[in-house]
Parts: sequence; C-alpha cells; structure tokens
Amino acid sequence: MSDISQNEAASSGVTVTSDAAKRIAFLLQQEGADAKLRIEVQGGGCSGFSYGFRFDTEMHADDLIIEQDDAVVLIDETSLQFLGGAKIDYVEDLMAAAFRIDNPNASSACGCGTSFAI
Repeated sequence: MSDISQNEAASSGVTVTSDAAKRIAFLLQQEGADAKLRIEVQGGGCSGFSYGFRFDTEMHADDLIIEQDDAVVLIDETSLQFLGGAKIDYVEDLMAAAFRIDNPNASSACGCGTSFAI
C-alpha cells in the first residue's frame, strides 16, 4: 500500500490537537481494534461543503494517515485538497462536545460548524 507517509502528513499542514487525539483514541477503542477515523469533505450542506466523520477499517492508496498517540485519522486525497493546513480539535463546553475543524481554506462557514464554502 502506498499511503501518504507521516512526513507528508506534516507537509500537508493538517494537525490534530492533543484533545482531539485523546477523544479519537477513546472512540476507536470503543469501535474495535482495526477502526480508524475517516474525515471527509462532502458536497452539500448550507454553505456548499460539509465535513463527514465516520469509522473505517480500510486504508486506501491515496489516504493521508495521521497517527498521534493511539489515534489514527484517515483523509482521502480529494478531501485533503480542501483541508490543507486545517486544525482538528475536540471542544467540550456546557452546551455541547464536538470535533471542530479550523480550516484556513474556508471563506465562510455556517453557524452549525459543519458546513463551509471555499
């Protein structure tokens, strides 16, 4: 498998905060030994694009693989074009707990936080 190496992950500028890595590791442990978290950019949403999060057990040849502590994140090559330089965080407050993506490529975002425009 010719996946994108950890060095290329660093050069893509995509980062995972320690809070996000801890939460991802916890969720993967609940999901099973082969599970990884796949983050995708999909067409749709109120601003044109939306973020998708799902568990996956398969890695593809064009996947960016980010491993941090016990967290494994997969991002396909097409989604990476929209996520270069993004910071993936996990935020908890009194109202909610959620993954948050700070995406420098997004020109605007919807109030829901999961939809954006380029």
